[in-house]
Amino acid sequence: MLIDTHVHLDDNRFSEDRDAVLTRAHEAGIEAFVTIGCDLATSQAAVRLAEQHPSVYASIGVHPHEVKHIGDGWYDEFRRLAQTKKVVAYGEIGLDYHYNHSSPQEQRERFREQIQLARELALPVIIHTRDAQEDTVTILREEQAADIGGVLHCFSGDAWLAKDALDLGFYLSFSGIVTFQNATTLREIAKTVPLDRLLIETDCPYLAPVPYRGKRNEPAYVAHVAQQLAAIHPSLTMEDIARNTTQNAKRLFKIV
Repeated sequence: MLIDTHVHLDDNRFSEDRDAVLTRAHEAGIEAFVTIGCDLATSQAAVRLAEQHPSVYASIGVHPHEVKHIGDGWYDEFRRLAQTKKVVAYGEIGLDYHYNHSSPQEQRERFREQIQLARELALPVIIHTRDAQEDTVTILREEQAADIGGVLHCFSGDAWLAKDALDLGFYLSFSGIVTFQNATTLREIAKTVPLDRLLIETDCPYLAPVPYRGKRNEPAYVAHVAQQLAAIHPSLTMEDIARNTTQNAKRLFKIV
């Protein structure tokens, strides 16, 4: 059994067949999912989905692209949502200097605020970082994020970022990117991640793995990520990857 630790089930691309998507995932051996908040509305939607489906859990938070929209009362609403038992993480939060949809300064300020809120709520953090490695690691250290733990989701950084994250006690989560033909370096990094720090995800509907690249991604496809990780570890089987990544997800997110 596998756990897809990062999905966007509220996305409109699932509006017509969301129940069928979950059924296909269960048939493929996916036992649980964490659906992710990226702003207030998607966080509320994630919680609703988690309350409707026993196998779905939720995270809440504001993606770095969206932090310019944070309004009065958002953090109080997150505090209220966090009282829901199915909320298992705070995120995805972080820094993204590739697009800068929100200014870097505002991203940094809101990143610090949200780590502080996650600490208050005793929730692990789900981190998005792109072209912002040094600032991301610095803020995680300065805000003592190691106290609550977390994961660098959809990991596609370099070996130094992997080391920094592991030194903080964080997990690294690999997505369909690890199956891409040009992801040789990423596969080499994935080999170095201790088994007790490894997670898998789809980030669906984005980043479908080979052989579905270019199509809508869905949770059932996380099995291809697990298979790729097993393939690059000559001493490990698919069952080893499944057992360890599932145990890790349950440990980090306190999923029973």
